[in-house]
Amino acid sequence: MQIDIIETTSLGDRSYLVSQAGTGIVIDPQRDIDRVQALVAERGVTVTHVLETHVHNDYVTGGLELARVTGAAYLVPAGDVVAYERVPAADGDVHTAGDLRITVLHTPGHTHHHVSYALAGADGQVQAVFTGGSMLSGSTGRTDQLGAEHTDALTHAQFHSVHRLVEELPAGTAVFPSHGFGSFCAATPTSGTSSTIAEQRAVNPALTQDEQTFVDELIAGLGAYPAYYAHMGPINAAGPAPVDLSPPRAVDAEELAGRLAAGEWVVDLRTRTAFAHAHLPGALNFELSSNFLTYLGWLYDWDAPLTLIGDSSEQIATARRELVRIGVDRLAGAAIGTPEELADGAELGSYPVSDFTGLATQLSEHPDTVVLDARRDDERATGGVRGSMHIPIHELCDRMSEVPDGEVWVYCGSGYRASIAACLLARAGRRPVLVDGGYGDQETGSAAVGLHAEPVGV
Repeated sequence: MQIDIIETTSLGDRSYLVSQAGTGIVIDPQRDIDRVQALVAERGVTVTHVLETHVHNDYVTGGLELARVTGAAYLVPAGDVVAYERVPAADGDVHTAGDLRITVLHTPGHTHHHVSYALAGADGQVQAVFTGGSMLSGSTGRTDQLGAEHTDALTHAQFHSVHRLVEELPAGTAVFPSHGFGSFCAATPTSGTSSTIAEQRAVNPALTQDEQTFVDELIAGLGAYPAYYAHMGPINAAGPAPVDLSPPRAVDAEELAGRLAAGEWVVDLRTRTAFAHAHLPGALNFELSSNFLTYLGWLYDWDAPLTLIGDSSEQIATARRELVRIGVDRLAGAAIGTPEELADGAELGSYPVSDFTGLATQLSEHPDTVVLDARRDDERATGGVRGSMHIPIHELCDRMSEVPDGEVWVYCGSGYRASIAACLLARAGRRPVLVDGGYGDQETGSAAVGLHAEPVGV
């Protein structure tokens, strides 16, 4: 049995291809199935089964389309109501794929009908279990995505599901979760990239704590998750349309100016420092990096016209691929070129970039400087720049009136969210200064220059 990992780092998720003797099984595929198809061709296997551990809340699945184009059986948890034909995966069901045996285990917690899949070889010995959003590496899937009224019951169910996996599977069984590698679907940060049932027995909170302690601590630690998650479950239950990765329509400088004047979403993909140096006024900066999809999806006004600006057609294509993974399919267009080329003679915008050392100097000389912390609540709880105001990036658009007029220095945990906050502040008429760096970094962060306040507000 060969197991290939198909990583989607921008979402913190993994899909898997299991191959043996010409037979292939795919678990929790992302929507851009061409990556899976290329690996299937490389391995020389025929996909006979596509398995979903649950109706996903953090991305649009490629499972339905992959099953259609390969003719594979499409297994979706039996309890989920979906609008397409599938093979209902019910607890205890056993499916045969060549020499492999797939056993369905009902493991509710992340969702009500979540299942895991245990795979055994021809000898009947279980070698691997695919746990989706149930047992993660040193953690579990979060339990609050179906609404607050379900969270307590689902958290108790998650505890028992993880115990069931440990009790029923051999200690040496390899554990392959779909979530948890930076995903907001994880209840707490995960540890490591590979594990076994025996290793989880020693480190997983569901197995090292009593039930009520586990439930109380998991629920207490749940923070905000991206707003776009609300759209994923319904899309996946209805059945996603086939993926479209074709290039968006080209937009010239005149049309771009009109879109900006109308206040539409025009997203510049360049680095945050390049954007700060020169940009089209009114444009928003979501640097095309591992954080791009999470934060654009979180802040984006769903179904609003979206136009991309990039340095190259390759950059636009990468952004388009990322966006279809969360169902943002209808791009209004894209423009390629430098700000100077796309401005067509109009004046460009810019704002300063500094670091935490520069912020320390600024505060020593001007103690009344407005400083904005764009981190999440859980990050802020550990400390913040003394005297700073705190508005998490996902709340800034709705709370912009709380930010004083004039110059605002803005920071976060790495510089990425601060760069988004800076462009939002600039569009709202403030004068941002981007603090580019990681809060708390021992060499360049706030702890090194005496800005750290603990507790916050002291």
